[in-house]
Amino acid sequence: MIHEIVAPTVGESISEVRILAWSKKNGEYVKNGETVAEIESDKATVEVIAESNGTLKILEQAGEMIAVGKTIAQIDDAGAATATSYQTAPAAPKSPAAIPSKVAPSAKGLEDQSPAVRKILAESGSDPAEINGTGKGGRITKGDALEHAVSPRAKTIGRATDSEIKARDNVGDRRVPMSLLRLKIAERLKQAQNTAAMLTTFNEVDLSKVVELRKQYKDKFKTKYGVGLGYMSFFTRAATLALKDFEAVNASIDGSDVIYHDYVHIGIAVGTERGLVVPVLRNAEKMSFAQIEQAIVDAATKAKAGKLGIADMSGGTFTVTNGGTYGSMLSTPILNPPQSAILGMHNIQDRAVVIDGKIEIRPMMYLAVSYDHRIIDGKEAVSFLVAIKKRLENPEELGLEFKKEI
Repeated sequence: MIHEIVAPTVGESISEVRILAWSKKNGEYVKNGETVAEIESDKATVEVIAESNGTLKILEQAGEMIAVGKTIAQIDDAGAATATSYQTAPAAPKSPAAIPSKVAPSAKGLEDQSPAVRKILAESGSDPAEINGTGKGGRITKGDALEHAVSPRAKTIGRATDSEIKARDNVGDRRVPMSLLRLKIAERLKQAQNTAAMLTTFNEVDLSKVVELRKQYKDKFKTKYGVGLGYMSFFTRAATLALKDFEAVNASIDGSDVIYHDYVHIGIAVGTERGLVVPVLRNAEKMSFAQIEQAIVDAATKAKAGKLGIADMSGGTFTVTNGGTYGSMLSTPILNPPQSAILGMHNIQDRAVVIDGKIEIRPMMYLAVSYDHRIIDGKEAVSFLVAIKKRLENPEELGLEFKKEI
């Protein structure tokens, strides 16, 4: 019996997905419950799972855009457990005249190549069967793959015609389609710039007491709760409390209406190899320090593994982003629509500051809040950031419940 594998539904508004990679080879025997492929939408990466045992027949190649619901593969439950090369149909034999005399093609399938070559071929959409390898035994070298990727024959997956490539690409250039996630990021960032009246206000915070608290409690905290006591929980709690005092900062615009939220769903920006994603901590106002830390760790782990679903990244009312992780000293974060504000953290540096008329060395951080001036006034934005600063400089105001629990 033949069982069809279809491109799954990954969201109400999503009609197309892209096959990122096949985890199994064409003709390989797969088992019920095994991952056979990964697909991406403009919001998330989703695994495609085999729902029966049998021999896999791949119908759509990696890199292709596929309509949701379309059959991308079949599983024959009467098939034997054998594996064939990675292709959906046998390649037609090439005539001797079409083959350069100096090299005999023996490229084989994508899975037979080195990791570097596989990456280049997958990104450019190139078919290894079309490349005459110059390596030992006719194998494809990295140079072969790069040369083919910029040649007029290279696939562009809907990006440009052969004539356009000839006109624009130079030797040494590589044309790689943007991932759907990257396209969506670009769209949303441009939307924020085009729509919102965006401004940024800055302040700095003395983190001496927060640093001392972490040193004092971090080991006990990890023993008690199984996660570390990081800076992000302090900033998330401080922002959550401040948002309850400044409701416009936690609001959003819908047409000519302002939507105020009686809850705080905080997005935590996480950088991954595929791009920036923002998983959401729901009802952060009800979460303890330990719950915040655990939720952040779980979200970051899923994000870096590409396991976030659409529900994990939907419904945020405010975002916190930490450029300090990468060494940023100061930046102007861009809004995450339809949210009206975003808090930017930066790196902590020991700096000379004046305290009660004396110069002291303190761990300082610059903070930034970008906001939509259409509904948030400058006074409100500045006061909101000052409220965060004051709570971080006096962390007892954050309600340090873990001190009593450990």
